[in-house]
Amino acid sequence: MAKTPAQRIKKHGSKAVVPQHSLPPVINPTTARSPQKAQSNSRLIVIAGVVASLFLFWYLHLLVLDQMTQLSVGMAMPDSLVGGFDSGYIGELRTVMNDDARGQLNYVHKTAGTLFPLLFSFTWLLLIGTNVARKSLRWALWAVPMLFVVARLWGNVTIDSVLAAETADAGQVALASGLTIAGWVLFVLSLLTGAAAVFLGRKPGSKNTNSPSTAP
Repeated sequence: MAKTPAQRIKKHGSKAVVPQHSLPPVINPTTARSPQKAQSNSRLIVIAGVVASLFLFWYLHLLVLDQMTQLSVGMAMPDSLVGGFDSGYIGELRTVMNDDARGQLNYVHKTAGTLFPLLFSFTWLLLIGTNVARKSLRWALWAVPMLFVVARLWGNVTIDSVLAAETADAGQVALASGLTIAGWVLFVLSLLTGAAAVFLGRKPGSKNTNSPSTAP
């Protein structure tokens, strides 16, 4: 049986022959990703987010809310009115919609009506963060989709509130209408900021030298 190096030294002293050992080569010396790899991963996430956002927009605005008109004698849901609405419209809508119909609209707001603005906003934050290197400009562009998600979610709650009330409160109706208009305006502005971010990301000399990140 072969002796260990310690046993050889104990027996032969300084004359002991100790074989030299070397560590096996390191297969993966680093786990750090290259900037190109990080950029590629971010783009894949953004593409997936854009596709999912488009699907949710179609599902919410072009399918579900359009089908809801069957429960309101053809009257459009407040969310679909780009130009807003007044107390008269809300009063008439509440008259033609029964409790079940209003409950279905509330359910839509809690599901697709919540998922769409959240996913869209997250995707646009990542899109801007991976293409815009300058911190101040990045924050300025980030403000638009963040305001969009606030306006949409707040608008959902306010619309449900005015439809559930016994009598339409003019102030609440005005708030719901303003939030609906703001939501559509901010949605369009968000699309423009996304296009601007992509343009800046492709512009020569504007690329970030470090791995892209959404961190401020």
